[in-house]
Formats: sequence, C-alpha cells, structure tokens
Amino acid sequence: MTFTDTGSTGATLGVAQDVAEGTTSWGIPKPIPGAVGFSTSPEGDTSEFYADNTKYFTYTTNNGYTGDLEMANIPDEILAEMLGMTIDSNGMLVESANDEPKYFALLFQVQGDQKNRRMVYYRCKASRPSEENSTNEASVNPSTDTLNLEMLPTEDKNKYVKGKLQLSESNQAVYNSFFDSVLLPNIA
Repeated sequence: MTFTDTGSTGATLGVAQDVAEGTTSWGIPKPIPGAVGFSTSPEGDTSEFYADNTKYFTYTTNNGYTGDLEMANIPDEILAEMLGMTIDSNGMLVESANDEPKYFALLFQVQGDQKNRRMVYYRCKASRPSEENSTNEASVNPSTDTLNLEMLPTEDKNKYVKGKLQLSESNQAVYNSFFDSVLLPNIA
C-alpha cells in the first residue's frame, strides 16, 4: 500500500512479492485516500556491558517501529490484499480464521512538512482494524478505521527499516517518481 499526499498525511501501499530468499521486492504502489493520522514508536533495546568498573560498551538494537494508521475508510480491496481476506462473487469482504496478513511497504508524505520529505517503511504488517459503530445523533461524528502496524527491518542483508527523501536540486526526478514504486536506497 502507498499513501500519497491527500491532506495532513497521505499514504500508499506496495504489497511485498514472493521473491528469492534474501531479496526484497514489492508490487506497484496503490494510493489510498483518506489518511487521518499516523503515529509510530521505536522498538528495540539498549544493552550496557560493564568491565573495568565502568561502562565498557553500549549496544542498541533496532527492531523497527510499531504504530497506528487512522484512515477515514480502508477500501475492502486494500483490506483483502493486506490482511489476506477474500472478496466473494457478491463483493462481500470475507474474513476467515485462516487469513494470512501480507508484508507491505508504506509510503507517505506529510503535507506542510517544511523539508518536503517523502517517507517509506519497507516491511510493514497490519493487524485487523478496530471498528466502532454508533447510532445517529444530533450532530454527525464520522467514524474512522485504525490499523495497528508493525514496521520491521527487511529480511535481506541490509535490514532496511525506513527511508526519508528530501527534495534537492540533484534528486528532482527520483523525488517526483517516489510514489511510482518502492524506492530502495542507492548505497554504493
């Protein structure tokens, strides 16, 4: 899935493809309108080792992030692709205990970011969205869908978690095509 700039936060999803072990690949990103909010928290620990009566070294693990993605509505086609659900011949979204969620890349841009950054989390996995329904009241209170996400390191040798691309004079073409495919780092 990919989120594109649709307001305060946009989003796009590129579902991971089955590829040879040790490599990473995604399908063509699909824009999803209606992003309301996105928050993340880092996952990992810092370990300290003491020797000679002092802190000898510190080791920090990067296990990615956890987060919440709030959407006005998550289209059934996206839920089916992301969570392994099925859409039957009547167009009904069917959830089964045998559904297997798929990994995907999450691409987005926050409108109003002064640095004009576009971002990608390379290996995300979503759990079923929470649902809240209520009766009509005197005023309209729109309900939203919230996905709990895990953003994990890629399984290849590089263990990429996320990337941020800021527009510059030297990367205009790459920046303009950011949402066309999942951009991997160009590291020599």
